[in-house]
Amino acid sequence: MSYEIQKLFGAVQARLQADLQGGTLISHQGEKGNASEESWRKLLDDYLPRRFQVSKAFVVDSNGDISQQIDLVIYDRQYSILIFEQNGVLHVPAESVYAVFEVKQDLSLENIRYAGDKIASVRRLHRTSAPIVSNIGTNVGRPPYRIPGGILATRSSWTPALDTSLARALQGLSPEEQVDLGCAVQHGAFAASWDSVLKDVEVVGPDHALVWFFLRLIETLQKLGTAPAIDVGAYRRKVEEPRKLSL
Repeated sequence: MSYEIQKLFGAVQARLQADLQGGTLISHQGEKGNASEESWRKLLDDYLPRRFQVSKAFVVDSNGDISQQIDLVIYDRQYSILIFEQNGVLHVPAESVYAVFEVKQDLSLENIRYAGDKIASVRRLHRTSAPIVSNIGTNVGRPPYRIPGGILATRSSWTPALDTSLARALQGLSPEEQVDLGCAVQHGAFAASWDSVLKDVEVVGPDHALVWFFLRLIETLQKLGTAPAIDVGAYRRKVEEPRKLSL
């Protein structure tokens, strides 16, 4: 990396760290967790391209199933429909989800497993994919992609921070629970590659952890393309089956 690029990303790293700093100054554990979630949400919402929205939410599907509540759901901002808010609680259709993240204070075995369980509750949901009609014809619906999932933390509880303990924690996850990306701001960031099992884990230290994580996240989102079109009829049929009038 050239010196000027290093300086540029160093400045971005400092700004990102400053954006997250507020949550670490709160002593009450519950309030600290809420502040951390909001800091990460605002950071992602501010810096991701405008077609993405970031919110705490439940994810629902057309079969009536629902995920656990997810700290940060990255979902489609431009074309998403059927976003429901009830008493301040957001419900996002599974088809609109690009990625999901859990926010914890520490990166640890327990929290990796916890994040994996939350991620799995989203990946198990059914996703429709409706044909898209345009002026040049009708395109069949695209197959649903695998939803990336991750964990965001302030620090790592392991020593060394991102080493064999992280790899072993990831290896213990089932295919539905696989954690793809993570960042522990004070100690580094990681990206895991999977087949049915863990292939490899890339890690970086704290100096550029936030920037590296963020760029890796954008790369991941770019590869997904656009979220599939929702088969609205599948959701409508869950509301009430209509009766036909006699003619």
